[in-house]
Amino acid sequence: MKSANPISVDFAIVGCGIAGLRAGVEVAQYGSVLILAKSELSETATDWAQGGIAAALSDEDEISLHEQDTIAAGDGLCNAEAVKVLVEEGPRYIQQLIEWGTQFDRAGTKLAFTREGAHSRSRVLHAHGDSTGREISRALMARANALPGIAFRAHALTTELLLERGRVTGLRFLDEAAGLTQDVHAGAVLLATGGLGHVYRETTNPVVATGDGMAIAYDAGAVLTDLEFVQFHPTALCIKGAPRFLLSEALRGEGGILRNADLHRFMKHYHEAGELAPRDIVARAIVAEMHKTGSEFVYLDMTGLDADYVRKRFPRIFSTCQTFGLDIATDLIPVRPAAHYAMGGVKTDLHGRTSLPGLYAAGETAGTGVHGANRLASNSLLEGLVFGARCGVSMAEEVRPKKKSAAAPAASSGNKLTKANAHRENPGPNKQGNHSATEHAASAAHGPFDHIRNTLWREVGIIRNGRDLARALEQASAMEVARPEKLGRAECELHNVWTLAQLITRCALAREESRGSHYRSDFAFPDDEKFRKHSLVSRNSKVTFA
Repeated sequence: MKSANPISVDFAIVGCGIAGLRAGVEVAQYGSVLILAKSELSETATDWAQGGIAAALSDEDEISLHEQDTIAAGDGLCNAEAVKVLVEEGPRYIQQLIEWGTQFDRAGTKLAFTREGAHSRSRVLHAHGDSTGREISRALMARANALPGIAFRAHALTTELLLERGRVTGLRFLDEAAGLTQDVHAGAVLLATGGLGHVYRETTNPVVATGDGMAIAYDAGAVLTDLEFVQFHPTALCIKGAPRFLLSEALRGEGGILRNADLHRFMKHYHEAGELAPRDIVARAIVAEMHKTGSEFVYLDMTGLDADYVRKRFPRIFSTCQTFGLDIATDLIPVRPAAHYAMGGVKTDLHGRTSLPGLYAAGETAGTGVHGANRLASNSLLEGLVFGARCGVSMAEEVRPKKKSAAAPAASSGNKLTKANAHRENPGPNKQGNHSATEHAASAAHGPFDHIRNTLWREVGIIRNGRDLARALEQASAMEVARPEKLGRAECELHNVWTLAQLITRCALAREESRGSHYRSDFAFPDDEKFRKHSLVSRNSKVTFA
């Protein structure tokens, strides 16, 4: 494949969700910034985020309580220092978002807060009812567009990192439309590519979530951590022919209840917090009830609440479900768990630095340890915001360009490096809903890709055991998916998913205990003596714990 002329910038950022945008805004004052997006600029997990962003900002809340709730949800594996950074710096950065024009919902003149599972206080901010991530993205994109040093490149799939003497000095990306690859030389590179949900057959993630940042970091020799901890959201829409559209935990926070196929309310039998128990417990309870009743789903019941309030509070969810013939205010909603969030990722310190000099990671791509074994609801947007900003500070300190560059990176002939449209058209619920069924079929190497996803869902899912994990690893290893010589999006995604499927399975097989989102029926209890540690894996090492 032909190569275009290389680009040189001070900072290269892969991903334009909350972490990538916040880092870009931070470093723009120190030099030229190029932000790459694999697909459309709006196709990010941030844009899809419904529930909200958690922070101790209300009069009834305290930072110490948010810290305690986060650590409790993490089931013994949270990095205490990272949690402290998250909850202490979060309020300041959210106030900054408000100053930059983010319109969070209010009750009169005061910010409105809702409560979600495992939170001891109502501390979750939301926007437009259930479009929090989209509103934050809008405000950050507008801020980025106001800064002269930032350029964006859409439809640019990063395929590998460039290294010189063990240091990351840039990246290579694929412009599939032009049939070209292009190198970007940078003083610092940030991976903020989001999660890996499409390693699994059932997922709430956007179609771009194939773990690209984690995979290319692994291929370059970086250390990854805690990949066995994949959170399965308890309530994804379960209708034949429909995508696994996320039904926010805020629905249960507002009073929604779960019923099995026999219409019995069951969560009180599993946890004293009922529907607001930690997500791993709710997900396993739903699976247990599905097995008991022989059903493919359970029901989420919102009918006990005021119908008009429900429709106004969750307009995006209401309109999406309405396209499938459901009124969330008056109908029982069929739901089941789906892969949702990766707690682990590329191992970083508190400033986003990875094990490779010159390389940073933030957001869901990173393994900061802040989520431990099970993420507390609505801490993900907060993590992307806080650690995206911290990455920006650290990158600027490392690169320290000799003089401030106010210009965006120069583009060679044929390159489309532009400012983004601050008022870009975001995909509506129908457009989002069609991705899994149509775009994936066109973009993936369908057979092998689907085989991997089916295997992970079946053998490395919500309930695991050693025999199934070993079988999954054997099947994945036998596929021998080499790095593609002929670069294309489908080939790159297949390689990345194949790589991560093996890493998740290897880490899950090595952790012979149950903790947080990782549940093994053959080791049903936690083993603090051996495994109250983080898993570590790199290209040249076996899975270890430290």
